[in-house]
Amino acid sequence: MLRAKDLTTQLLTFAKGGSPVKKICDLKTLLRESATFALMGSNVGLQFSIPDDLRLVECDEGQISQVIQNVVINAGQAMPDGGQVEVGAENLAVTAEHGLPLSDGDYVKISVKDYGIGIPERYLSRVFDPYFTTKQKGSGLGLATAYSIVKSHQGFMNVESEVSAGSTFFVYLPASDKSASDETAPQDITLRGSGRILVMDDEEQVRTVVGEMLQLMGYKVVLAEEGKAAVELYRSAMNAGKPFDAVIMDLTVPGGMGGREAMKELLAIDPDAKAIVSSGYSTDPVMARPEEYGFKGVVAKPFHAGDLHDVLRKVMGESS
Repeated sequence: MLRAKDLTTQLLTFAKGGSPVKKICDLKTLLRESATFALMGSNVGLQFSIPDDLRLVECDEGQISQVIQNVVINAGQAMPDGGQVEVGAENLAVTAEHGLPLSDGDYVKISVKDYGIGIPERYLSRVFDPYFTTKQKGSGLGLATAYSIVKSHQGFMNVESEVSAGSTFFVYLPASDKSASDETAPQDITLRGSGRILVMDDEEQVRTVVGEMLQLMGYKVVLAEEGKAAVELYRSAMNAGKPFDAVIMDLTVPGGMGGREAMKELLAIDPDAKAIVSSGYSTDPVMARPEEYGFKGVVAKPFHAGDLHDVLRKVMGESS
């Protein structure tokens, strides 16, 4: 079901030519979130190299997130035995000397590098063609969709590869003339909250990214890697007179207590616990009927800051 939904989304995006609804975006957080969710649960790690002064871009945030996820997933699949995917970004002033099919100007250059099987030279010119794939599993739409989206943003996408050494995909997006301060003010007003949030997720990168998202909104955050630890943190906070205003819990924790079991213990401690269940498995009955299991809300992975903000406002009340 998840695969069918993903494929349908990619088909629609490709068919529509990726018509973007643009706004000013800060790629620093978007890159980290999208790449982290793309490799969630895999045996592949991530290394980021993103400068603090990275330029803003005018883009459709959802579409560019899809681009990054598609490219990072592709990189992860190129390393079936595991490894590291390197995600980088830099500011680049493009001129004719770069030999790129782009107008001269300021761009943000994104790179996604793997150390996997590589792409034979005879296939390099076809990797962005619809339905072209050398994999046993896959539709061949991921990179074609990404290319279409980037092109609709007046950008460019290409790849360098060497068999048995790995591949690097590059995405060029026009930089915006707006400054960070121009964009930060309205974002802060829109995605603002207060309160103490407990986040439980067994994936360290996910915990970190979600924690950073919530802190940027104004929440105070405590992190836990599995259910038992989350329950003890919740109990201790109540006993100390500093209860959590909401809890976000991963549904499945391999080898540990997941959200469903932890929710039972939380309700025994506090019948009014405001907990949100999070998972990438949309077919699980807890995700379909969270209230039956004691949860007040649900957020499906992968999600963005806006998704978290909306569900927290619903669970905690409009004052959040």
